[in-house]
Amino acid sequence: MTARLPDEQSGPARARLLVVVAVAPEAEAVLRGLTAAGACASPSAPATAQATAQAATHATAHASAGPAAPAAPDVRWPGGAPDRVEHPSGVTVDVLAGGVGPAAAAAATATALTAARYDLVVSAGIAGGFAPQAPVGATVIAEHIVAADLGAETPEGFADVTELGFGTVRHTPAPAAVALAAEALAAVAGPVLTGTVLTVSTVTGSAGRAAELAARHPRVAAEAMEGFGVAEAAARHGVPVFELRTVSNPVGPRDRAAWRIGDALAALERAFAALPYPELLTSCRNASKEAGRG
Repeated sequence: MTARLPDEQSGPARARLLVVVAVAPEAEAVLRGLTAAGACASPSAPATAQATAQAATHATAHASAGPAAPAAPDVRWPGGAPDRVEHPSGVTVDVLAGGVGPAAAAAATATALTAARYDLVVSAGIAGGFAPQAPVGATVIAEHIVAADLGAETPEGFADVTELGFGTVRHTPAPAAVALAAEALAAVAGPVLTGTVLTVSTVTGSAGRAAELAARHPRVAAEAMEGFGVAEAAARHGVPVFELRTVSNPVGPRDRAAWRIGDALAALERAFAALPYPELLTSCRNASKEAGRG
């Protein structure tokens, strides 16, 4: 599909934020949150049976910077162009459903970052939570975004690609931005915590695997399937990254009766209604400048 993003508004440049989710129902929850404060959004189709099925499929898997950009060139979007919201805070937010898994998320994010310039990229959506610290309905903000299964099995156990000398498995959002978001959401989003969010290609489906991951990552709070892919693309483009997840199910044995997809999507909507967008962007910008001077 070839699409052109809407032309930029005339007048002062607006800060730009890209939110990448996996499937349409997550995008719709984010858009509802963004427009709750009276933002102006491009028309968004209501959830279809196909979109609902996508959300169920995705949840099934989980259950186990600078000035505003000029008008974008024609771009072939893998899954459709982003929806745009002009937030009343002065921030332009593009919401992109990029597909399930780290590869699809990386491809979609890289496409968007090639088409336009952004000040911050946010990976968002529902996730599995590690009990007891991240109960169903909780909001998790990533202190670290970690690829949990990128590496090799050895006689001594799992070795990630960093240990093997082939790259990184970890991205670290700006700590000040993480703390700012956690404080802002604490009063409105139910349980809010910070910790490591793991990215997996095969979701956890047993107590043994959950225990193994928790032992390897002491600060782990949640697992999802896209964050590291989004973060890798953002890093290659020199754009800060941030990850926010709402918990739909416990990580461990697959118990469909314990899934609360609707509750997690509602929590996602509340979070995006309450985030302090200009302050969040400023925190990330400042952190990038400090890192550049380091």
